Amino acid sequence: MPITVQIPTAIRRHTAGVDSLTCAASNLGDLFSVLDETFHELKPHLRDDKGQIRRFLNIYVNEEDIRFLGGPAYAFQEGDEILLVPSIAGGAI
Repeated sequence: MPITVQIPTAIRRHTAGVDSLTCAASNLGDLFSVLDETFHELKPHLRDDKGQIRRFLNIYVNEEDIRFLGGPAYAFQEGDEILLVPSIAGGAI
C-alpha cells in the first residue's frame, strides 16, 4: 500500500535534497524503518536515544496531526500523504 512522505526543506540536507518519497509502510514504526534505511543521516532527527519520536518533530497525515489519529499506532491507508515537520526555533530580536 503506497504512501507518500513529504520532506520539508529544513531536513532535506539529511536526505540529499530528496523532497518526497513514495513507499509502503503500514504504520509510523514501519515508515521510520524505511526512512532509516533510505536516509541514514535522517535517523537521529526522527527518534531519540530511546527510540521515541523526537519531541519537536510534528507528523501530519493528510494535514491532520497524527496525535489526533491515534499516534504511532495509526494505520496508514493507501494514498496517505505524510508530512514531517521539525519545530524550528532561534533568531534574534
